[in-house]
Amino acid sequence: MAEKGIENHNPSKDYVDEEFDEKYKELESLKEEIEQQIKKMDENKLAKVQGKIENAKRNKRFSEEINEGNIDKEIRKLEKANQKLSYYQRFMDAFEKDIDIDPGRLMGLTDGIFSIVMTLLIFGMVLPDKEILNYSGFINFIGSIGPIAGVIIVSFIVLASFWIYHHEFMKIKSLNMPYLWLNIFYLACICFIPFTTSIIGNYSHFFLANAIFGLNILLVVVFFLIMFYYAHKRGFLEEYTTEEDKKHVYHTLYIVMGATVIVNLLDFNVNPNFIYLFLLVPIISTIRHIQYMMKKV
Repeated sequence: MAEKGIENHNPSKDYVDEEFDEKYKELESLKEEIEQQIKKMDENKLAKVQGKIENAKRNKRFSEEINEGNIDKEIRKLEKANQKLSYYQRFMDAFEKDIDIDPGRLMGLTDGIFSIVMTLLIFGMVLPDKEILNYSGFINFIGSIGPIAGVIIVSFIVLASFWIYHHEFMKIKSLNMPYLWLNIFYLACICFIPFTTSIIGNYSHFFLANAIFGLNILLVVVFFLIMFYYAHKRGFLEEYTTEEDKKHVYHTLYIVMGATVIVNLLDFNVNPNFIYLFLLVPIISTIRHIQYMMKKV
């Protein structure tokens, strides 16, 4: 009987079982490594990463039944998934790493652009091509530049408000490349304001002129909101870091966005003089700031 048992024993079968066990351990190790990477990505709680995480969880489901026929395929699949997740995580870490640029230089660039843009507004007013020879002609000229002068004053006040918002809310202690480019796009929107001011000053009777000016203001506010959200999320802000501070900033800018839409609609559909309602923006934001400071005292 002993001899019969020895005869039935198959050493190759033991070798296959050991090889399968080793592969299965490798498979389980890869699963655990992928799960740890996904968990790490989850803990980061970065909005732009969340979609990738969910896709990874949906597309990298592990097979419940592992056998000798499919274990090599599963290992290759998990190795590929692991490499993708590892590369993506390293890319995001490098992309969002703080850069060695003094935040003061960014503030200096912002101040410089604001000062230039606010100065350029006056170039929307030009003297007539022909020389004015009499007093009545001069009076007519002054009357003709009245609308553009009014819009320039409005734009100057709105720009001053945005400058105040930037210095009040965006006191940063560090920055990275995404935040730097967000600030640059914000400044690009600021630079277009003299041009869109000239458009609405000369062609306010066209709805598209009003829409272009309103869109310019909206883009400034939207990029500011994105900048503030990102800086708050990354811990770049020296102040305004509590939830109450964040709500105060968001609500103030939401009011500006709503006012922009309403004023543009009223300006075109009711009366061009409604453009001067933009002058309420600094008044409203100042009142809100005073009320908020009183709550903190």
